[in-house]
Amino acid sequence: MHTVTVQPTGIDAADVPAVARGGARVELAPSTVDALLRSRSIVDRIEHEGRPVYGVSTGFGALAGTFIAPERRTELQHALIRSHAAGIGAPMPREVVRAMILLRVRSLALGHSGVRPLVAQALVDLLNHDITPWVPEHGSLGASGDLAPLAHCALVLMGEGWVLAKDGARIPAAEALHSAGLHPITLASKEGLALINGTDGMLGMLLLAIADAGHLFTMADVTAALAIEAMLGSDRPFRPELHAIRPHPGQATSAANIHRLLQRSAIMDSHRDDMTHAVQDAYSMRCAPQVAGAARDTLEFATTVAGRELVSIVDNPVVLPDGRVESTGNFHGAPLGFAADFLAIAAAEVGAIAERRVDRLLDVHRSRDLPPFLTPDPGVNSGLMIAQYTAAGIVAENRRLAGPASVDSVPTSGMQEDHVSMGWAAAGKLRTVLDNLTSLLAVELLAAVRGLQLRAPLAPSPAGAVAMTAAGALLGEPGPDIFLAPALDAARGLVAGPALRAEIEARVGPLA
Repeated sequence: MHTVTVQPTGIDAADVPAVARGGARVELAPSTVDALLRSRSIVDRIEHEGRPVYGVSTGFGALAGTFIAPERRTELQHALIRSHAAGIGAPMPREVVRAMILLRVRSLALGHSGVRPLVAQALVDLLNHDITPWVPEHGSLGASGDLAPLAHCALVLMGEGWVLAKDGARIPAAEALHSAGLHPITLASKEGLALINGTDGMLGMLLLAIADAGHLFTMADVTAALAIEAMLGSDRPFRPELHAIRPHPGQATSAANIHRLLQRSAIMDSHRDDMTHAVQDAYSMRCAPQVAGAARDTLEFATTVAGRELVSIVDNPVVLPDGRVESTGNFHGAPLGFAADFLAIAAAEVGAIAERRVDRLLDVHRSRDLPPFLTPDPGVNSGLMIAQYTAAGIVAENRRLAGPASVDSVPTSGMQEDHVSMGWAAAGKLRTVLDNLTSLLAVELLAAVRGLQLRAPLAPSPAGAVAMTAAGALLGEPGPDIFLAPALDAARGLVAGPALRAEIEARVGPLA
C-alpha cells in the first residue's frame, strides 16, 4: 500500500486524497521527529523560566490575560479541548475528517507548534488504524481556524468523545482506541491549542474539491460535445485560432477538448458543408469553452491558494527557532474562503450552461428535428421531460449556494475574534455544488446519448460511440418510458468515476 511520509517541509496536494479516500498509510520522517523535538524544547524552556506566553501559561481568546499556574496547565489543555468540542449536527464525511487529521499532522510537522512527537504520532495512529472521529458539521467559523472540528478530533486522542463507526453509528472513542490497541494521551502545555488552531478542515475540503473539480470540468467538455453533436451543432467555433485571439488558457483547453471530441463523426459530417444549416449556434453550445474555460482558470487560482496554504504555518502562537513565541493571525481562513466561494460560483455556472443544453435538446422547436423530449412516441410517453425539471431545480440550488459565505462574518469570543472567515462553510458548500454538478452532467450525458441514438443510422463520433455504449446500457434503445431514477443515479457514477473518461481518451487521445 502507498505510504505518505510527512516531512518538515510538509506534504503534496495529491497526498490528501490518497490518505482521505485511498486509505494510504502515513508515517513521520525522522527529520520531522527532530523538528518536533527542537520546537518542544523551546516550550519546555519557557515553562522552566516561568515566562507568561499565550497558550502556554495563559487562558485563551478573550481570557488571554488570565495567568495559569504551572500545576494546572495540563488541566488547561484538556479543558480547552473539551470546551471547544462543541459542534452540532450530522457527522462530516469520513474523507473530510481524514483529510483534516492529515493536514493537522502536516502543520505540527513544520516544527513551529511546540508539541511532542507523540502527539503527532497519535494523530497518525488514528489514520493508520482507520479511526475516524465524529466531527459535527456545524461549529467552525474559519477563525481561529477550524476550532470545533479539530477539537472533536483531539478529544479522541484523549480517549474521550465519539468515533464514526463503519456503519455510520457513533461509538465511544475509548472503545475504538482499545479495539485498535491504542492508548489515550495526556496533553502537556501548548499541545491542546496546537491541535485545534489552524485551517486544516477548510483546506482539506478545498483540496478534495479541487481534485473533483478538475475531473468534472473535463467531463463537462465531454457532455457538452455529445450534446452539440446530438443537436447537429458546428465544430467551427472550437478551432484553435479563434481562441488564440482571446488568450485565456482555460478557454483554449476546453475548446481543444470539444473540438477533438467532435471529430470523425458522420453526424457532424452530415451538415458540415451546409452553410445555411446554422450560421451561429446558440450560446449554450457556441460559448461552452468560454464558460468551462473560465471555470478552469478559477480552479487554477484555487489550486494556487491551496498550494500556498500547504506550506504555511497556521498555528497560533508560533514557536520560532530563536526562542520567541509570537501570536499571529495566520489561522484566519480568508484566502481559502475566497477561493472556495469563487470556485463554487464557477462550478455552478458550468452546471447552469449544461442544463441549458439539456433544455434545448428536449425542445422540438430548437433541437433540429429531434422528437419532443427525446421520445419517439410523445404524448403517451414523456421521455426525459422531468429529468430536465430535476436539472433545473439543481441549477437553482447551486445559484443559492454560489452566494459567498466569506462575506458573512459574525463576531465572537467577547469581540476578541471580531472578524471571522466562514471558510469552513465556504468549503462545505463548494463540495455540495460539485456534487450537484455531477448530477447535472449526468442528466446531460443521458440526454445527449438519447439524442445520438435518435440520429441513427448516422454514426456518432468515437467519443459518442463510447458514451452510447455506456449510457445506452442504462437507457435502453429509444422506446417506451422507463423508470429514470436508477439510470440517472448510474449516470452520476459514469460522470464521477474514471472509467468513461478513460475509454473515451483511449479512442480520441488525452483530454486536459
